[in-house]
Amino acid sequence: MHARITKSFSFDAAHWLPQVPENHKCRRLHGHTYRVILGLEGDLHPEMGWVEDYNVVAAAMQPVREELDHRCLNEIPGLENPTAEILAAWIHDRLCASLPQLTDVTVCETPTTEATYRNHP
Repeated sequence: MHARITKSFSFDAAHWLPQVPENHKCRRLHGHTYRVILGLEGDLHPEMGWVEDYNVVAAAMQPVREELDHRCLNEIPGLENPTAEILAAWIHDRLCASLPQLTDVTVCETPTTEATYRNHP
């Protein structure tokens, strides 16, 4: 049997978007309470009956959360232009080795805006 699970975490951080026009509001320093949703997909473990142990997912994402929380994202290597799309791909790249079933990462900046990076082989 094949299934999909999700696990989310949140962090608070500041950023600005240096590539947008000077008069764009996102060019100014501002912050978000980000919500990140990790999607994992795969065959169920024959004995455990799950795609992955949620504790394993939580342990893998904790160092990433700590790297991002209460930081200015622009100061983190690879996030000099920290759009939600770039942040989702960056998080995926940090987690894919420890979570091989990771298929997608969604970053929500607000309750109405989100970007999803999908791993396409």
